[in-house]
Amino acid sequence: MDHTAYRHALAAELRGSELPFSEAEFAGRRQKVRDAMSAAGLDALLLTDPADIYYLTGYHTFEVSVHACLVCAMDRLTLQVPSIETGPAVVTASVDEVLGYHWECLDEVITPLCDVLANYRCIGIDGWSAGLRHEVIIRLQARLNVERFQESGALLDHIRIVKSSLELNCLRESARITATGIRAALRVIRPGVTDNAIAAEGARAMLAAGSEFMSMQPIVTAERRISIIHVNHKRFTIDQDEPVFLEFGAAYQRYTAPMMCTAVAGRASDEMRVLRDLCRELFETLCAAMRSGNRFSDAALAAETLLAPWSEQIFFSGVFGYAVGAQFPPSWVEGSGYIARSQHAIFETNMVFHLPICLRLPGRWGIGISDTVVVTSAGAVPLTDNSWQLQEMPTA
Repeated sequence: MDHTAYRHALAAELRGSELPFSEAEFAGRRQKVRDAMSAAGLDALLLTDPADIYYLTGYHTFEVSVHACLVCAMDRLTLQVPSIETGPAVVTASVDEVLGYHWECLDEVITPLCDVLANYRCIGIDGWSAGLRHEVIIRLQARLNVERFQESGALLDHIRIVKSSLELNCLRESARITATGIRAALRVIRPGVTDNAIAAEGARAMLAAGSEFMSMQPIVTAERRISIIHVNHKRFTIDQDEPVFLEFGAAYQRYTAPMMCTAVAGRASDEMRVLRDLCRELFETLCAAMRSGNRFSDAALAAETLLAPWSEQIFFSGVFGYAVGAQFPPSWVEGSGYIARSQHAIFETNMVFHLPICLRLPGRWGIGISDTVVVTSAGAVPLTDNSWQLQEMPTA
């Protein structure tokens, strides 16, 4: 049985059986996108980001390293996937047509995709998407004429960044599961335990509580390694009175509400407590400024003013928040919005951001605490339930 026969046989029994949301939810999303396309003069969108494809169709798989794309036109949705992904396409996606290609033969991608796109004069693409392969777009432009393609990555970002009530419920459920993992991991922190053991307990608890495969696995580092951004557990043993940094994010219907906390395997120093207090002040300052109608840069500059006296001692990434929603590995960062001094977009009600407040003393340690928050007219309100305490874990 080849992949086409497999697709048809599977569709006869299980078509749409794992569609994550109702057809009405997807219809509403598509209408918003098509209205924006019409305003922009686009006949079609060529989408290659797994999260964008999921947002409009429900299509999901853990194999996101292969070429897949969605052609969203005014009256039709065409999903192109490799042969090994025709199963997920049948059971998880709501589309008008599925095109398969042998996953080992990328040359098979171009001709059928050209046949679909040939019907449209103005095609929007996201040139910044990691899923848009250079060779694919170069060949499409050579066959169809480069003038047909127009950079349109911001179009879907502007829609996805504001969450529906259904999306907010998914993020709340992720927040609940994330907190379960954080609490479980905290219970095993003590001198002599490895960072791997802490991460393992957090992952176990989140999976047991209902998390799907996560967009990023649990992050656990201790003492000096906290001062290094984006390293992770690596068989290091926790020592007495060392700070331990946790950052977890469970996935529920692919939506992730991350949370950070810092614990100490023993007693915290006064210096650690001072940085914890600064983290909390930054968070409260940001939340107060994250009112609908304010600019992203307004919130960032308010936080930077508070952080300025520490600028020679502490490293901070410069991004006080990033939008989160439905995502796939390798990251839960949605990419539709960032809270930083250079970003002048306007906050709108029901935008959701993770505020990753991690203050690092290079080569020594760091303190990181965060919540995922939703924007309201009065400021940002947490979806996660961080205590904002520096957790001191008894060692006796």
